[in-house]
Amino acid sequence: MEENKEEELAEGTLLSHLVELRSRLLVIAIAVVIVFIALLPFSGDIFTLVSEPLRTVLPGNAMIATAVASPLLTPFKLTFFTALFIVMPIVLFQVWNFVAPGLYKKEKRFAIPLLMTSILLFYCGIAFAYFVVFPLMFGFFVSIAPAGVEMQTDITQFLDFITTIVFAFGIAFEVPVATVLVVWAGLTDTKKLAKARPYVFLMAFIAGMFLTPPDVFSQTLLAVPVYLLFELGIIMSKVFVSKKTDNE
Repeated sequence: MEENKEEELAEGTLLSHLVELRSRLLVIAIAVVIVFIALLPFSGDIFTLVSEPLRTVLPGNAMIATAVASPLLTPFKLTFFTALFIVMPIVLFQVWNFVAPGLYKKEKRFAIPLLMTSILLFYCGIAFAYFVVFPLMFGFFVSIAPAGVEMQTDITQFLDFITTIVFAFGIAFEVPVATVLVVWAGLTDTKKLAKARPYVFLMAFIAGMFLTPPDVFSQTLLAVPVYLLFELGIIMSKVFVSKKTDNE
């Protein structure tokens, strides 16, 4: 009888969590759709703004479309990705609401600043990619084109390229938050992380190799900020974990 009750309790708890997860995902989906519909009339302007770092260095300041439907579908897809990036705070907030009931009060006080920091760092990563990486990267690619070769970029390939780069930098800029969580969970400490600096430096370049186009220039543009963010994570770990220890 007791085993049956435990199984029923476990089943009920699992179902309640699944229902809660479904409701959170539904909120995220609705938010994305609302923002996407609001941005849809400006899809052409969004594509013009996003493609500006490349168009300014291309011959004639123009791109090409090799598929018949590309002029329609590419700005449409870019608008969807833009809506997804805009609602990222809502996504993280829904994740927080799903996880928060299982945390203690002191853990919530610790997690809220990290949540806000993760949102800020995500957008900092996107801004860094657009304002720093894109102009340098596109200018470099155009400058190394062989003599007699005119660089003409298809808008669909451009979209695939920039979404990969933007997502990579948005995630890479979460390194300080990940570092703090690892230290807070007791998996390591700041002294061990400090000793691991050479390995982290190497891993940053390996990550750049997988997350960016296959050239040293792009890899360096990702690897160097990731390593600097790791150093920031060590500093944040000392601050946050010391506060957590004082509260305990």
